[in-house]
Amino acid sequence: MYYHIGRCSGPCMGNIKKEEYRETIKEVCRFLEGRQDDVIKELMAKMEKASQRLEFEKAAAFRDKINAVKKILESQKIVSTEMEDQDVIAYAQTENETALQMFFVRNGKLISAQSFILNASEETKLSHITTSFVKQYYSMSTYIPKSILIQDEIEDKETIERWLSQLKGSRVYIRVPIRGEKRKLVDMAKRNAIEALSIHEQRSKREWERTEGAVADLKEYLGLDTLPKRIECFDISNIQGSHSVASMVVFYNGRPVKSDYRRFRIKSVSGPDDFASMREVIFRRFKRGLMEKEELIKEKMPKASAKFQKFPDLVIVDGGKGQLSAAIGVMKELDIDYLPVVGLAEENDDIYRIGDKDPVILPKNSHALHLVQRIRNEAHRFAISYHRSLREKGSLHSVLNDIPGIGPKRVRELLKEFGSVAAIKDASLEELAKVKGMNTSVAKAVLDYLKN
Repeated sequence: MYYHIGRCSGPCMGNIKKEEYRETIKEVCRFLEGRQDDVIKELMAKMEKASQRLEFEKAAAFRDKINAVKKILESQKIVSTEMEDQDVIAYAQTENETALQMFFVRNGKLISAQSFILNASEETKLSHITTSFVKQYYSMSTYIPKSILIQDEIEDKETIERWLSQLKGSRVYIRVPIRGEKRKLVDMAKRNAIEALSIHEQRSKREWERTEGAVADLKEYLGLDTLPKRIECFDISNIQGSHSVASMVVFYNGRPVKSDYRRFRIKSVSGPDDFASMREVIFRRFKRGLMEKEELIKEKMPKASAKFQKFPDLVIVDGGKGQLSAAIGVMKELDIDYLPVVGLAEENDDIYRIGDKDPVILPKNSHALHLVQRIRNEAHRFAISYHRSLREKGSLHSVLNDIPGIGPKRVRELLKEFGSVAAIKDASLEELAKVKGMNTSVAKAVLDYLKN
């Protein structure tokens, strides 16, 4: 049984010192254990100490932490007159899924809650679900309360209680309350589980409509014979006619498959000729794919190395009739013109098909149109990011290559060590001189050039 369990992530290490990181973790743990007053007292002491040392920035940071803890405390509700720590577990089910809700009660206060969506249908007994969940959750939990309140009886309750008690180091009780405030807590958790399941179903429906549902709609609008599960979109980028590049993005069932994205540097075209560039990239993509298919049949290539052998159910070329004609011509030449190809015009998002006089106009609010727009925008983004990286790389190398005494080898070593011109400029003379192939006089020349 698979559980989708959301977990709190700790603060990013970043520039935090290890000691400060450990202290932060300790504060979080004490807070989640319901010892908020202890956390506030310690933060107050640290704030006073920082103030006495005239470390006002640190003191302000501690003050902000104190205010944040107090604000959370104000929002917490007293849900139990008993001061013991309790976890509350309840659930709700539909035909295919189960939502499980947990409340964390510390010192009688509800400090937090967490929902889980489980891939467990109505056919699975709730007692089995709860048993499996309790075992999995508390085997990973850093804190186990004295009492765990559950909705229904579970199997092997005594065995699980003994196991939890061993983990905690003191007695742990699993209870199924029938009446009183404990039962009210379980019922409240169950209502939250019902609501969580409803929200999840709504989100799942919306996600299906914008992905698989949109793919099904697109099939109908374009009159395709098969469902276009795999869609490849090609875009050309050649800002000011330099560094012409192309992108290929892949969507499967309406979702991006970034591992299958590919980018191409245009080789055979001089200047900004989108039609010729599209011909080149379509030829290279599918020629490579045909070659890989042949190599796989002959067992001359491992499948993991075949990056282009999967063919799409639909090809989208960014552009109008010109780009579409260029792509179709290449695919006829390669004898793969059985693959459906459409052109997406920039203006009005009209879709052109070969042989049709008028374009296909998708309804403005249709999921199919939104899918096509997402695919086209992703192809734009991927092409432009590649184009930008090439331009930056070119300008970066041109700056360093202009420095007297700096050749390609030294450029590579400097960039390998520092990563950017700005970092090289900020480096000291000694740091530059230590780089492989450098010396003090050349390092001085680099700094003089960059700073002047």
